[in-house]
Amino acid sequence: MHLSLYKLCDMIFERWATFPIPFYYSLLVAGSQQEIVIPADIPLVQELGATLREWAQIWHKLYVANKTTLFRGVQQMAYSLIEYRSQIVSGTLPKDDLVELKKKVTAKIDYGNRILGLDLVVRDEAGNTLDPDRTSTVSLFRAHETASRSVDDRIQEEKTRQQNLEMRRQTLFSTVHTYSLLMNLKNFVCNIGEDAELLMSLYDPDQSEFISENFLVRWDSMGMPKEIEKLNNLPALFTDLSSSDLMRLRLFLVCQIIRVGSMELKEGKKHTGGLRRPFGVAVMDITDIAHGKTDDEDKQHFIPFQQSTVWVLLVSASLNFFACLPAGLFVTLKLLPGDLAQVRKDYPHFVDRSTAIVRKMGFPEIILPGIVRNDIYVTLLQGEFDRGKKKTPKNVEVILSVTERICKVIFPGAGYDGITEYKSVIYYQVKQPCWNETVKVTIPIEDVCHCHLRMMFRHRSSQDSRDKSEKPFGMAFVRLMRGDGTTLKDGRHELIVYKVDVKKAEDAKVYLTLPATWAEVEEKEKQTGKQFHHSGVIPVTKDSFQISSLTCSTKLTQNVDLLGLLNWRSNPEDLDQILQRLMEVEGGEIVKFLQDTLDALFNIMMETSEKETYDTLVFNALVFIITLIGDIKFQHFNPVLETYIDKHFSATLAYMKLTKVLNYYVGHAEEPVLTERLYAALKALKYLFRFIVQSRGHYLACMTAILKQMDDRHYAHYISTFKTRQDIVDFLMETFIMFKDLMGDVFAADWMIMNLVQMQVFLRAINQYSDVLNMYFLDKAHFELELWNNYFHLTVAFLTHKTLQLESFSQEKRNKILNKYGDMRKSIGFKIRDMWYNLGPHKMKFIPAMVGPILKVTLVPEPELRKATLPIFFDMMQCEHNFSPGRTFEMFENELITKLDQEVEGGRGDEQYKVLLEKTLLEHCRRHRFLSQSGEELALLLSSLLENLLAYRTITHDESPEHRMSCTVNVLNFYKEKKREDIYIRYLYKLRDLHLDCENYTEASYTMILHAELLEWSDKPCAPHLIPGHEKHVWTQQELKERLFLEIISYLDKGKMWEKAIELGKQLAKMHESHMFDFMELSQLLKKQAQFYQNIMHAMRPQPEYFAVGYYGLGFPSFLRNKMFIFRGKEYEWLEDFSLKLLSQFPNAVRMTSTARPGDNISNSPGQHIQCFTVKPVLTVPHQFKDKGVPEQILNYYRTNEVDKFQYSRPFRKGEKDPDNEFATMWIERTTFITAYRFPGILKWFEVKSVSVEEISPLANAVETMEMANEKLSNLVQQQACDRSLSINPLSMMLSGIVDPAVMGGFSNYEKAFFTDTYIQNHPEDHERIEVLKQLIALQIPLLADGIRIHGEKTTEQLKPLHNRLVTCFQDLREKVEKHYGVITLVRCQPQTQFNVRGCQIKLLALPPSYQTLLIQSRVSARHPQTVPPAFPPKSQSPGILSLLPLSTFPPCLVLSDIVLPSLQRLLSANTDDFFFCLKYKKMSL
Repeated sequence: MHLSLYKLCDMIFERWATFPIPFYYSLLVAGSQQEIVIPADIPLVQELGATLREWAQIWHKLYVANKTTLFRGVQQMAYSLIEYRSQIVSGTLPKDDLVELKKKVTAKIDYGNRILGLDLVVRDEAGNTLDPDRTSTVSLFRAHETASRSVDDRIQEEKTRQQNLEMRRQTLFSTVHTYSLLMNLKNFVCNIGEDAELLMSLYDPDQSEFISENFLVRWDSMGMPKEIEKLNNLPALFTDLSSSDLMRLRLFLVCQIIRVGSMELKEGKKHTGGLRRPFGVAVMDITDIAHGKTDDEDKQHFIPFQQSTVWVLLVSASLNFFACLPAGLFVTLKLLPGDLAQVRKDYPHFVDRSTAIVRKMGFPEIILPGIVRNDIYVTLLQGEFDRGKKKTPKNVEVILSVTERICKVIFPGAGYDGITEYKSVIYYQVKQPCWNETVKVTIPIEDVCHCHLRMMFRHRSSQDSRDKSEKPFGMAFVRLMRGDGTTLKDGRHELIVYKVDVKKAEDAKVYLTLPATWAEVEEKEKQTGKQFHHSGVIPVTKDSFQISSLTCSTKLTQNVDLLGLLNWRSNPEDLDQILQRLMEVEGGEIVKFLQDTLDALFNIMMETSEKETYDTLVFNALVFIITLIGDIKFQHFNPVLETYIDKHFSATLAYMKLTKVLNYYVGHAEEPVLTERLYAALKALKYLFRFIVQSRGHYLACMTAILKQMDDRHYAHYISTFKTRQDIVDFLMETFIMFKDLMGDVFAADWMIMNLVQMQVFLRAINQYSDVLNMYFLDKAHFELELWNNYFHLTVAFLTHKTLQLESFSQEKRNKILNKYGDMRKSIGFKIRDMWYNLGPHKMKFIPAMVGPILKVTLVPEPELRKATLPIFFDMMQCEHNFSPGRTFEMFENELITKLDQEVEGGRGDEQYKVLLEKTLLEHCRRHRFLSQSGEELALLLSSLLENLLAYRTITHDESPEHRMSCTVNVLNFYKEKKREDIYIRYLYKLRDLHLDCENYTEASYTMILHAELLEWSDKPCAPHLIPGHEKHVWTQQELKERLFLEIISYLDKGKMWEKAIELGKQLAKMHESHMFDFMELSQLLKKQAQFYQNIMHAMRPQPEYFAVGYYGLGFPSFLRNKMFIFRGKEYEWLEDFSLKLLSQFPNAVRMTSTARPGDNISNSPGQHIQCFTVKPVLTVPHQFKDKGVPEQILNYYRTNEVDKFQYSRPFRKGEKDPDNEFATMWIERTTFITAYRFPGILKWFEVKSVSVEEISPLANAVETMEMANEKLSNLVQQQACDRSLSINPLSMMLSGIVDPAVMGGFSNYEKAFFTDTYIQNHPEDHERIEVLKQLIALQIPLLADGIRIHGEKTTEQLKPLHNRLVTCFQDLREKVEKHYGVITLVRCQPQTQFNVRGCQIKLLALPPSYQTLLIQSRVSARHPQTVPPAFPPKSQSPGILSLLPLSTFPPCLVLSDIVLPSLQRLLSANTDDFFFCLKYKKMSL
C-alpha cells in the first residue's frame, strides 16, 4: 500500500515541484554583521507554499488511514491552490482579476484548514495575515469572529449543496421547510391592439385566496414585451413557499390581463387614453408540479386565455372552459428547494439579477435572524357608489397613495420599481364594482407611524374632453398605525367615504381628526355615548368602500403586549408588567419577532445590570421562549434560535445573571413556587447553556484587552488600593477561579492567535499574582491554604492547556509559536517549582492533594520542564517521611500510583518519562540517609508499573483483543500484588468487557469470580472501592456477592459451563436456605440447577480444541517474546482457522513448520516466527468420581476443563528403517506442557511454565493405539445401542475402516513388526506387552460382532449392499483372528450384560481354558493410573492398558447382579480352571 502511495505522492510533488523556488535577497544591517534574509515572493505566495506543505503531510496520513473521501477532497483543493499559485506568480493577470483570485485563494485555504482541523487564519480586507502585535485585541477578536463566520458560511454552503443534491433523490418535503417556484414567461400570444399588463400570481381555488403577490409584465400594442431584451425570457421566482402551501388540494397559476388604453376598443371621437380596463384571465393547474410529481424544467406549458371582465368567476370556473381558445401564454415551471438566498447559491444558472422576486403574502415557515421585511398588502375589494345626477352608474377609478410625501412605495407587482400613485382598473357603468386588486406598500419602518393611506374616487369618462373636467367625488383614508402603537389589524376594513367638494377634504390635518372606518365610529360611540354626525367638518357620502390589509413585517406588530416589550425604554417603570404579559402573547407572534424579542430581553438585563430587580423575570421570559420553540408546533424554528445564538447574540455579562438565577432555582427547589419554574428551566437547559457560553466569548475578549494594557506599575497600584488583607484574598480567589474557568473552550480551537494572546496575557498576570502571594500570604500567621491551592490548580491548568502543547502541532506551526511567544509552559513550570519550594513547612498541607497536579506537570513532554519538576516528587517523599509518625511516605506512594494509572491511561507519559523518573528518584534517594532503600524500591516499582501501563495503553488501540487482554491481566496482577483493590477491580471490569465483546462468556465469568472472592458472606457494608463503576447504591458484602454470583452463573450458562454454574449455585443456595431464608429465590436457583443437570446429560456441547503457540524472535512485544502459550479454542475452531486468525495479528510473522523448539538463531533474530500446533489435554478425574462408574457425558467435561497439563505426540524414527515394516522403528516423542493456570480461567491462553519430554517405544505405542481403537469402537457401539435415533453413518465408517481387507483391522503391520520370532527372541522383555497386544486384537472381534449386529438392525435399503460387504469382510477377519489369537465370546445376560462390581461396571466374556488368565480392559487410559479404582480391578503386573491376571488374584467376595451371581460364585469357589472371564471396567452413571 505504501509503495503505491509514494508513487502517487511523487506524481503530486512533481506537479508541486513546478513551483518556482522562492527568490530571496539578503540585507546586511548597517553597523553589524547580521544578515537578514527576506523572501522576494509576495506574502500570499509564501502562504500558499506553506499551506501546501502542511496539507501534504496530512494528505499522506489520510491515505494511510484509508479516509478516502477526505483524501480526495484535499487532493482537489491542493490542485486548485497549485493552479491559483501558478496564475499569481505568472504576473499576467489584470489587477481586478488578481484581487478576485486572491479572494478565492484565501477562501480556499481557510476552508481547507477548517475541515482539516488546522488553525484559523485571520486577515485584513486585502487578505493579508494580521499581525497581533500591530492589531488591538478587540480588533483581533472581531477579525476572528468575521473569519470564523465566513468559513462557517462556506462550509454551510458546501454542506447544503451536498444535501440538495441528495434531496433530489429523496422525498421532496422530507427535510426542507421553504421552497421556491421558478416560472419563466416565454411568450404571450393575444391580439389586443393596445398596451397590456400581465399580473401573474399563485391562487388557492378552494380557499378563494391569492397566496402570492403579483408578477408584473408590461406588453406593448405590437405584442412584444416593453423591455424587448427580455423577449422569450421573463423569469420570476415565487419565494417563501412552505410545504403546507405546496401541499394544498389544488394550486393554480393565474394570469390577469389588463388592457391599458381607451374605455372601449372602437374607433370614433377622441377617446380618453391610459385607462386600465379588465381584459381576460389565464389559469393553469400546477398542483402536480407543486407536489413534486412532475419536474420537467424544459417543458413549455401553454395556458389558454379567456377574454372577460369578471376575473373571480373565471378563476373559480372549470379549467376545461379555456381548452379550445388559441390565445394564451407559454411558461416553464420548476420547483426549487430553499429560500431566496439558498436558491441563489444552489441554482445561480436559474436565478440571477434579472429574475423578478415574487414574495408570498405572508411569512415563510422559518424567519431567520437578520431578515428584515416590512410589507403591507392592501387589497381594493369592492364598493357601492351612488350615481348622483348621472343616468348610468359611474365608471369609478380608485387612486391609492401614501401621504406624508412618501414617494414610490407602492408596488403593483414584482419586476418593476415602486410608484407614488396606484390607479385601479375601471369597470364600465358598474354600481358595485369588485376590484380585488392587491398592491404592496413598503414604507421605511421609521416612517410608518407618520403615514396613512388615502383613496380618491373619480369618475372616468370615455371621451377625453369630458374626462378632463371630472374631479374626485369622494375620499377615504386609513391609518397604518393605531393610537396604541400597533399596526393596522389584518382583515377587512369598511372605510368611510367623505365628500371632496370642499377644500378641507384634501387637508390631512383636518380629516385625520375624523374616524377612518365605521368600526372606529362604533367604538367611539360606545365610549362617548354620542352619535356620529355625518355632516361634520367634512360630510360623509352614502357611498361604501371596503379594503383588506395584511401586514408582513418583522418590525411592526399588531400585539400590544409584544409592542410593550419592544418599546420598553418608553415605559421603564412598567417593566414588571411588560415582562409578565409577554408570556401571554400568542406563540406565532413571538417567533415572527424572535430576534427583536431576544434582543429586548437581553438589553433589559444588561441596561439594568446594577440591579437584580428584573433578572428573574427576564430569565423566566427566556425560558418561556425556549420552551415555546421546543413545542412541536414551532420546532422548525430551532435553527432560527441556533443562528441567533451563534451570529447575533452579544450580551457579554449575561452569563453571570443567567447562572445566578439558575443556581438560585436549584438551591431552593424544595419551595413549591419554584419547583415548576425549575422544571421548565431544566427543559430549556440546552439553550440556556448556549447563551451562557456565548456570552463568555465576548466577555473574555474585553477582559483580555484590558489586561494586555496593564504593566507592572498598574498591577502594583491596583493591589495597593485594597484596604485589608482579606480584600486581597477575595480578589485573588475570584481571579484565580475566573482565569481557570476562562481557560476552557471559550474561543474556538482554531482561533489559535486569539487563544495564544489570551494565554500570554494571563501568564503575565499570574506572575504578578505570584509575587503578591509570596509577599502577603507565605508567613505562618497569614498563610491561606485555599488561596495557595487555587493558585497551584490554576497554574497547572495553564501549563497543561491544549493551546500550549507544541508537540501536537506541525513543525511549521510549532516554529511560529516558539518564535512569537516562546514555550510558555516552561515559564509557568519553573514558577510552579519555585513556588513549591517557597512553601517550606507548609508543604505537608498539600500532600497528597497536589501529587496529581504535579504529576500532570511532569508528564508534559518537554525535557527541561520534566527535569525541573520531577525532583518535587522526592521533596514530597521527604516531607511525608519527616512528618509522618511511621516515618513512611505511604500517602504519597498510593496517590502517585493512583494518579499515574489514570494519566497514562489517558494518553500521557512515554518511555523517556519512565527512564527519567526512575533516574531522578534513584539519584535523590540514594543520597538520602533514610530513604535510600525504601526510595529505591519505590523508584523501581514505579518503573515496573509504567512499563506495564505503557504496554497496556499501546495495546488498547491494537486490533487484537487477545493482546489487550494480556496487557490488562499484567496490570491487574501488578495491582493485586500491591493490594490496590480499587484499581485492581477497575481493571477486572475492563477485562470482563473485553471478554464480553468477544463473546468469551466463560472467561468473563472467571474474571468476575476474582471480584467475588474479595467479598464475604456477611452483612458488613461494602467499602466504596469494592463497588464496581460509579454506583452510589450502598451494598452489603453479601448483597454484592449474591449479585455477582447471579451474573457469573448467567455467563457460565452462556458458555455451557454448567458444572461450574452448579458449583456456585450450590453455594448461593446454601446461603438462601440457611442464612437468608429466601425460599422463593432458592426455588429459582434449584430450578436452574435442575436445568443445568439436564443440559449436562442431553445438550450438545462440543469440546474445544487446545493449541500450543510459540512466539520466537525479537520482533515480538516483551510479553510474548520467546514464550510459549496454550490457547483454548472456540467452539468448532480448528487449527487452520486458529492459525489464520493468529497470523492476521502479525502479518509480518513467519509460520514455523516444525513443532520442535527453535534454536538461538531464530529466538535472537529480529523477525517474528510463530509456532502453532494442536495439543491434547490430560484428564484429571475429580476425587468424587474415583472408584465409581460415571457416564461419558459427565466425564467429557473434565476431558477439556479443569486442566493444566497438555500433551503433544510427535513420531520419529530410531534405528535403521525396515523397508518391509516401518512400525518396528517408529517411536513417539511425547511432550507434556504444564501451564501457569488451569483452564478455563480469566484468559483463553496461559503461559507454559514447564515442559517435559518422554519417548514411547513402538510396541507400547501399538498397545496404546489398539486400546484407543477398541475403546472408541466400544463407546460407539454402546451409543448406537442406547439411542436408536442416532445416525448410522459414523458406525458405518468405523466398521469399514476396521474390517476392510486392505486394512485388516489395522493390526497386520503389528504382526509383521512384533509377532515374528526374530523380534521375540531379540526383545524378551516385551513378552507380556506382546500378549496384551494379541488379546486386544482378539477382543476387537466380539466388539465388531456387536457393531455389525446393530448396523444390520438399523441399516436401510440403500445401505444393504454396504452392510453385506461388511459381513463378508468381517467373516474373513474373524476367521484369521480366532485362528491365531483365540475366541472371545460375549455372554448374553438378560436384561443387561453389564454389572456393578464395587461401583464399577463390567461385561462378562467367555474365554477358552487354554489362556489360564483373566483379561481386564480399563476405559481409563494408563496415562492416568491414579484414576483406576484401587480395589477393582487388582493392580496389574505391567503398566499396560490391559492386564493379564490369574483368576486366583480376584477376591472371592465380588458383588454381582443377581442374574449371574450364583454361577459366578460357583466358579470362584470351585477355583476351577475351566472358564475364565474378560471383565471390562467402565465408569457408570451416578
